[in-house]
Amino acid sequence: MGKDLIPPNGGAIEPVNLREALEERYLAYALSTITNRALPDVRDGLKPVHRRILHGMRLLGLNPNQSFKKSAKIVGDVMGNFHPHGDQAIYDALVRLAQDFAVRYPLIDGQGNFGNVDGDNPAAMRYTEARLTEVARLLLDGIDEDAVDFRPTYDGSDEEPVVLPGGFPNLLANGSSGIAVGMATNIPPHNVAELCIAALHLIKTPNARTETLVGYVLGPDLPTGGVMVESRESIINSYQTGRGSFRVRAKWEVEDQGRGTYFVVITEIPYQVQKSKLIASIAELVEAKKLPLVAEIRDESAEDIRVVIEPRSRTVDPAVMMESLFRASDLETRVPLNLNVLSHGRVPRVMSLGEVLNEWLAHRREVLQRRARFRLDKIRHRLEVLEGYLIAYLNLDEVIRIIRSEDEPKPVLMKRFKLSDVQAEAILNMRLRSLRKLEEFEIRGEHADLTREGEGIEALLASEEKQWEAIAEEVRALRKTFGPDTKLGKRRTSFADAPAAEMDVAVLEASVEREPITVVVSEKGWIRALKGHVTDTTGLAFKGDDALKFAFPAQTTDKVLVASTGGRFYTLLGDKLPGGRGHGEPIRLLVDMDAAEDVVAVFVHDPERKLLVASTEGRGFVVPEAEILANTRKGKQVMSVEAPEEMRLCVAVRGDMVATLGENRKLLLFPLDQIPEMTRGKGVRLQKYKDGGIADMRVFPKDEGMTWMDSSGRSFVRSMADLKDWLGDRAQAGRLPPSGFPRSNKFGTPGIT
Repeated sequence: MGKDLIPPNGGAIEPVNLREALEERYLAYALSTITNRALPDVRDGLKPVHRRILHGMRLLGLNPNQSFKKSAKIVGDVMGNFHPHGDQAIYDALVRLAQDFAVRYPLIDGQGNFGNVDGDNPAAMRYTEARLTEVARLLLDGIDEDAVDFRPTYDGSDEEPVVLPGGFPNLLANGSSGIAVGMATNIPPHNVAELCIAALHLIKTPNARTETLVGYVLGPDLPTGGVMVESRESIINSYQTGRGSFRVRAKWEVEDQGRGTYFVVITEIPYQVQKSKLIASIAELVEAKKLPLVAEIRDESAEDIRVVIEPRSRTVDPAVMMESLFRASDLETRVPLNLNVLSHGRVPRVMSLGEVLNEWLAHRREVLQRRARFRLDKIRHRLEVLEGYLIAYLNLDEVIRIIRSEDEPKPVLMKRFKLSDVQAEAILNMRLRSLRKLEEFEIRGEHADLTREGEGIEALLASEEKQWEAIAEEVRALRKTFGPDTKLGKRRTSFADAPAAEMDVAVLEASVEREPITVVVSEKGWIRALKGHVTDTTGLAFKGDDALKFAFPAQTTDKVLVASTGGRFYTLLGDKLPGGRGHGEPIRLLVDMDAAEDVVAVFVHDPERKLLVASTEGRGFVVPEAEILANTRKGKQVMSVEAPEEMRLCVAVRGDMVATLGENRKLLLFPLDQIPEMTRGKGVRLQKYKDGGIADMRVFPKDEGMTWMDSSGRSFVRSMADLKDWLGDRAQAGRLPPSGFPRSNKFGTPGIT
């Protein structure tokens, strides 16, 4: 085995650090994946495979006005000449560029079965045909005029473009997606007319704010349409940071069937959602009775999408039914935005909307300059030839004599008439039949026209302002071609406001049968829901030494909020609470509550109500109950507390006066308006304590007075006139309560009802 390790030809063995070798090779692989496979170039919006497909089709002469060729021929040429990867990968990329439901402005005109929105696969490449579209022609326009750099192909036998001239804002117009090593990109399609208006504004104001640009680029314009219900603030933030998402819903309408019945017809579905899978998943939900408002769903689509949804009964509100469908199915999705692209074809980074458009415009300026220089060189060459032709015309007999009599006429012509090598070569290569067409007037006319054109190009190259004017003219022409009044340019994705908060309640109530329940919570945090409204709880059984802590009436459609000592609020659904036959379940199993935390309060959610929360140290604030709803098991952090401090009290705000009672048995009354209203924080000092902390608190109306209840259940009321000695300001110490106040240091009245 030792002999096998000896290198051939007597070479030396070089030790290599394994970690360094792996890092070096993995970095090379990562960079190759990022730059040569997964991320698009910001200038033309293409990945290498797409760029090579378009370039290969151009070389095959598959222009928009030419005939189609087999996709297999295209794939073979691209694979053999430019892209040495699998033929199926190339064909999949070609197919996507032709699917009008996948890209907003198709780059390839496909003939045959290229798949459909149901998710059916395209036919094999030997059955389909393709050619370039007008959009692809715009991307390629000028590639023969030294507009971009070329580099050797993988085998060095040919050349391929590094980037296309990009006369079309393809990156944002058609979008892109890809996963590289350690990074990814997700760019939805946009409307070209809107992009053009934003680009024209950037030409005048390169540092325009994102808020201004979003006034032109309203949001993604998806191939399959749909309705966007994202807020303007969220859209602006997404385009500013280059990261975010857009909430998109299916478009629907109500069809009256007479006699009070109706169907809901879906005409547009969200982007990248397969219709067949969508309908199958909704049908499964209907079968499983998870969509109680829906009776049936069926697909009546032909060329256009038509999905019919039949309600369970004529009394079902169509908006509520659709809201329940949006929440349970892919009729509503989030379209991600991650503007992670290759800047200048080399550096991957996340850009804002303005940065992407500015880089595209900078690329267009470079292309304009290169094409202008290329044309100027052609003009100069032609002028030189025309000047030679003019000399030949004026001395035609002598030129013919030299050609006939000299063995090497070229140097003689150059010396005799002071011609350049180019001029002499052009005269010698002239056909005899051209001599009769050679007229001084025509030569001088063409010479004058080309001279004027050359002077115009030189003026263009010398003036940055004229260059931007030329680019602006190109962008205006592009906007006209794909304007909102054209079939391809018309915006497909519309906008609507997000559903109101009241719709949540309506959907929940419609989806759940409303029944009375009694919520029971034990001292050790076990919760259950008894059927009906139970007033006598003395007969309830609990585990071991456990006992009753809270019991209150509710409905199965209610949301039940749980406040913990950690300052978090958790949300439970009334219909999801454990049944009342046993002892219930620990709240910690229903939500992600820390084992060290305890339950402070449990109550039915009232979005119109406000709460006063307080910590053990006597700090507190007012929080609107609508702000404490949690959408996940982790709950929502409302009060910021650090051990050993805890949230101790949570009471309803019903009045304008606050009464706080300390563990030192000191009572203080002060106006509620001295406490700030917050959605999260530590709060302010409610009462000052020398020892201990807060024991209890209440909020009551000033004109009704303060109420407390003794251990035997008797109520006592004191007016503000009786309590004037206890009236003060927030953060004072207070004084001992009036005679007859319970020794338990509790008001005894309900904190939240």
